Amino acid sequence: MLELGQTFSMEQMVIDNDIIAMEQKAMEGIVVNDTTLAVDPIKEIGVGNDFIGHPTTMENFELPSDPRVFNRDMLGDWKSQGSKACVDVAHDIVVDVMKNHVVQPIPEARLEKIKAIVKAADDDFKAGN
Repeated sequence: MLELGQTFSMEQMVIDNDIIAMEQKAMEGIVVNDTTLAVDPIKEIGVGNDFIGHPTTMENFELPSDPRVFNRDMLGDWKSQGSKACVDVAHDIVVDVMKNHVVQPIPEARLEKIKAIVKAADDDFKAGN
C-alpha cells in the first residue's frame, strides 16, 4: 500500500482511461434497431449459419465501445501488425501525448473565479471558521 502512493504509471492511467471510456459507453445503452440487430443479414444468411464473416458484424462490432489500447483484431491480424501488447500501445500513447499535447490556458475569467474561491477559503480559515 505504501508504494501505491509513491509510484505512478502513465501507461496505467491510459489503460484505465480506456476501461472507463468503455464502461461509460456501456452505460449509455445499446442502440437497438434493424441495423444493429442485423435483421437483413439474418434473412440473407439464415438462422444457424455463420454471421462472423459478414461485413455488418464488423461494422457494428465497435458500437458498444471503441478502445484505443485494446486490440480487437483477429489473432492473425494482430500478429501481422506486430503483436503489440496493450501496455506497449499505452506507452506509445503516453509518448505521443508528452511530445505533442498542448495545454490550453485557463480562461482569465475562470482563473479569477478560482482565485476568488481560494481567497474566500483562506479568509474563512484565518477567521477560524
